[in-house]
Amino acid sequence: MEALGDTRVVAINGARQAGKSTLARLAASATANPLIRLLDDPATLRAAHDDPTGFIDHDDLLVVDEVQLAPELFRVIKVAVDTDPRPGRFLLIGSAQILALRDLPDALPGRIETIELWPFSQGEIDGTPDRFVDAAFTHGPGLSRTSPLRRRDYLERIVRGGYPEAVRRSPRRRTAFFDSYLSTLIARDVTELSAIQRRGELHQLLALLASRSGGLLVPGALASQSGIPRTTLNRYLDLLSAVFLIKLVPAWSTGHTHRAVGTPKLAYVDSGIACHLLGQDAARLGEPDGTAGPMVENFVLTELARQLSWNEQSARLYHYRTKDKVEVDALLETPDGRVVGIEVKAGATVRGEDLAGLRHLANLLGPRFVAGYVLYTGQQTLPFGDRLSALPLDALWNLAP
Repeated sequence: MEALGDTRVVAINGARQAGKSTLARLAASATANPLIRLLDDPATLRAAHDDPTGFIDHDDLLVVDEVQLAPELFRVIKVAVDTDPRPGRFLLIGSAQILALRDLPDALPGRIETIELWPFSQGEIDGTPDRFVDAAFTHGPGLSRTSPLRRRDYLERIVRGGYPEAVRRSPRRRTAFFDSYLSTLIARDVTELSAIQRRGELHQLLALLASRSGGLLVPGALASQSGIPRTTLNRYLDLLSAVFLIKLVPAWSTGHTHRAVGTPKLAYVDSGIACHLLGQDAARLGEPDGTAGPMVENFVLTELARQLSWNEQSARLYHYRTKDKVEVDALLETPDGRVVGIEVKAGATVRGEDLAGLRHLANLLGPRFVAGYVLYTGQQTLPFGDRLSALPLDALWNLAP
């Protein structure tokens, strides 16, 4: 609503089935005389192709759902908002990254604001504050939380994920949703962005990537393991990012010029999808040879990424790893250079050595280091010295400044 108040064109972008159309209808209902057009209706899509200028002719807010199906609309929308620059003219909804579409005409630079909609966060599901990022930078090491949750509770949440349809289903029926979701995503959204001849390769890659969630993404090693040529693999990774299935978390260093060359960390946008691809439920995830560690880290990274889209404190998400393999799982940096470091542990106990990376970061940054936290599956807040503590993992969605 803020964006519609000062921007001519607003786009809601994000994963399929995340609730974009529902959100758009809620926003439109708060405006006067909105008009909603659904391009997945064949007759409506044909009208958009045949007469794009007439299709967008509306004096008030026009909502266009599945706008990527008619990229020719962008040119006439640009003409319309240049002629009449009132804010709140168009609300566009897309299931693939609109700016990544093939043959897209001038994509409204300076005229459009894109808002990314993720699957539900834990705070949205539970109705809790969901502002850990703001709280961490406001209160620093002063945060505290006692949690009723135990390790198994967190694993159940990770397996459930955040897609509205998956959240409301039973575990057995959730499996059917994930199967259908992935098939539709590859058959429809990925194909819209690029011609894929061998879809079986993409299905194989999805499972392989799930096994590397929360870890470093090294394309050369991935190409060797999958048998997919490096150039094809890079194209597939771009496509999977474009349809909001995976997210790459960039590496951080003290020198801005070096950040782009660091190895990124891979995360699945939805932990439920990743666990489904691995074939692991909560019980299997928690076994000694299960993948609880990587999945808990994936879960934390994407919960942080969700919060960064609405928290008051502007910050960017990175991971940190030195050549000597000193690591911090997640690092948040504000525009003024302040940093919060986060380690993630799937266990219910924390040892002093678990904070080695955070101590290294604190010594490196000095006063720029606000606080370091170990998020773990235990229930108590534990102090570990200057600006360092362990917090129950659900502090992520239960704290506010």
